[in-house]
Amino acid sequence: LTRQLSREDHDITVIDSNPRVNETLEKYDVMIVNGNGASLETLREAGVEEADLVIAATSSDEINMLCCVTAKYFADVHTIARVRNPAYAEQLIRLRREFGLSMTINPELQAANEIFHLLQYPNFLKRESFAKGRIEIVELEVKAGSRLADIPLHQLYQVAGGILVCAVERKGEITIPNGSFVLQAGDHIHVTAQVLNLAMLLKTLEITPQRVRQVLIIGGSRTAFHLAKRLIKAGIGVKIIEQDHQRCLELAEQLPKASIIEGDGSQFQLLAQEGIEESNAVVTLTNMDEENIVISLYANHVGVPKVVTKVNRLEYTNMFDGSGLGSVISPRDLCSANIVHYVRAMGNTPEGGSMLSLHRMIGERLEALE
Repeated sequence: LTRQLSREDHDITVIDSNPRVNETLEKYDVMIVNGNGASLETLREAGVEEADLVIAATSSDEINMLCCVTAKYFADVHTIARVRNPAYAEQLIRLRREFGLSMTINPELQAANEIFHLLQYPNFLKRESFAKGRIEIVELEVKAGSRLADIPLHQLYQVAGGILVCAVERKGEITIPNGSFVLQAGDHIHVTAQVLNLAMLLKTLEITPQRVRQVLIIGGSRTAFHLAKRLIKAGIGVKIIEQDHQRCLELAEQLPKASIIEGDGSQFQLLAQEGIEESNAVVTLTNMDEENIVISLYANHVGVPKVVTKVNRLEYTNMFDGSGLGSVISPRDLCSANIVHYVRAMGNTPEGGSMLSLHRMIGERLEALE
């Protein structure tokens, strides 16, 4: 979040109780205050009275809310709190009103919603929304033998109207193509269109929309819980593999319509026993990036149609790009993007020329602005 906001030339002060945070953030032009962010003395030292926005993102929901309440009481600021506990979900609207919170963020819930969004159209590797969800940029891979392979783009536009291929990634190189650009098998194309036209594009290209009926989730995290709830509500079968016994009991009680398997999801023999090859989608949600990557690669190897991989360290996504990880999700990145979106909205003026939305794609080497 500091990296994204400093890139856009905002004046940032970071409060943290751990002195080692200085080493992490010294490469950014930010002021650092060591102390308790819920303490008025620390907030004043950080200049809360002159601030426009306070973001509380510690690992404790309660400290985050207390920090925002304290800041709001002594300064006229916008406040954003990270609140992750599912127990607070139903009372969040009231909490926002009572505590004067401008916004709350939940990384696990946002990741679950994004994964559910991707599973609705499994053919798309990524989906980014503009114009309040009416227009999207999606990523598709050009498969060998596809109607897309070896044709110039102007021919595609003749048979599939209302779309625009705005970027092509080929062997690590990015091209903003014109109508004479010829697509090749293995290309990753980024297409923008209205949602209805995207469905027509799949039909025109004779890409059969895969319907997800059974999802195998590896790891019984909070993200897995939120995702399973949405999938079950949509009539999709859910199986969760989790190795912690107590967590299995909790999930079995909270999700009576899901199958909960106690076991190590990184064991390929167990995955085979639990029918990974018959699953329409595999979502890896353990707490270890490396484990998620290995399981996703195995799922791709055995022919699972849709694979979604959760990672926290974004550098991993570029290292394994195109190697079978499928759609890659980062809860931290999703939340940071939402906060940055809010910050941009604060800076927008009625005079126009304001940035409403910005998405960074292909390892942040490409930007799409609204």
